[in-house]
Amino acid sequence: MSYTVTLIPGDGIGPEVSEATRRVVEATGVAIEWEIHEAGEAAIAKYGAPLPDHILDSIRRNKVGIKGPITTPVGKGFRSVNVGIRKALDLYANLRPAKVVPGVASRYENVDLVIVRENTECLYVGIEHDVIANEAAEAIRIITRRATERIVRFAFEYARTNGRKLVTAVHKANILKLTDGLFLRTAQEVAQQYPEIAFNDRIVDNLCMQLVQRPQEYDVLVLPNLFGDIVSDLCSGLVGGLGVTPGANMGDGIAVFEPVHGSAPKYTGLNKVNPTAMIRSGALMLRYLGETQAAQRIEDAVTRVIAEGKSVTYDLKARRDDPTAVGTREMADAIIAAL
Repeated sequence: MSYTVTLIPGDGIGPEVSEATRRVVEATGVAIEWEIHEAGEAAIAKYGAPLPDHILDSIRRNKVGIKGPITTPVGKGFRSVNVGIRKALDLYANLRPAKVVPGVASRYENVDLVIVRENTECLYVGIEHDVIANEAAEAIRIITRRATERIVRFAFEYARTNGRKLVTAVHKANILKLTDGLFLRTAQEVAQQYPEIAFNDRIVDNLCMQLVQRPQEYDVLVLPNLFGDIVSDLCSGLVGGLGVTPGANMGDGIAVFEPVHGSAPKYTGLNKVNPTAMIRSGALMLRYLGETQAAQRIEDAVTRVIAEGKSVTYDLKARRDDPTAVGTREMADAIIAAL
C-alpha cells in the first residue's frame, strides 16, 4: 500500500529532526507521499497565521500527519499550534509511551508506561481573563462526562489491544470535588465494562511520588489534560528524557504524531540534536497505519544504535562533551544502516 501523509517540519530544530524521520521511514520501504506544510513562525511570515486553514484541510484529507516541534511564545504572542491542531481536528487522545531504551542513561530498569492524556478540555480550553489588570487573573477549568468517557475508553481499548493489564485514573478529586470528581466517577463507570483489565486510581501528587519510587507498579495512566501534560514529562524523565520519547494525538479516524520535546531554537541548523523522539514518533505512525513490521524494524534499529553507543548525538554519550558524538544526520544514517 501507499499512503499520503501531511508533514509539518516545525521550526527551530524541527526541520532537522523531521528530515531525519522522513529518511528513516522511507528506508523501511513503506511507500509514502509527503504533503509538506509550514506552521508556526514561518507560516506567520507567509500566510499571516501560525496555523493556516490549508494545513488542517491537508490533515483532514489524508487522515494522518506528523509534525516537528513548534515554538510556543511564553506569556504572549500566538496560541500554541499544537493545541490548535488538537482542538480543530478533535484529536482528543494524547498517547505518550515511556519505555526504557537500553543504552539511554536512566535510574531505572524495565519501566514501560503509557500515558493517555485527555487533549481537548481542562484548563487548556484557554478560557481566562483579567479580574484586575496586572493584579489578578482567572482561568476556567472544564471537565465533561463525554470527554472523560471517551478518553478512559480509549485507554482501556489501548490496554486490551496491546495486552496491558492495568489502567490507573489520575485525578485530584479530594480537592477538586466537582471537576475531578466527575472525571473519577466516570472512569470508574467505564472500567466496569472491562472486567478483564485491572483498574485503580491515584491522586496526582501521590502518583508523582510513587512514579519516582516504584514506576514498575504502573502500566497505563489516564489523566485530564493538565495533569497529563505534567506527568507525561515526568515519565519521560524516568526513561532518559524528552529526547527519546514519542507522542501521538488521536481522534476518530485521524491522527497526528509528534515528538514530546520543544523546538530548541538555539540549536537551529547546527546538526546537533537527537532525532530519536521524532523517529520513534514515525514508528508510532507506521504502527497506526497498520505497517507493524516496518514500525518494529525502526524501533529495533533505534535500540541497536543507541545500545551500541557509537553513532549517537552528544546527549546520548556518557559525557556530553564526548568528541565522538555525531550529528542529527549521521545518527539517522546509522539507524538507516541498522534497518
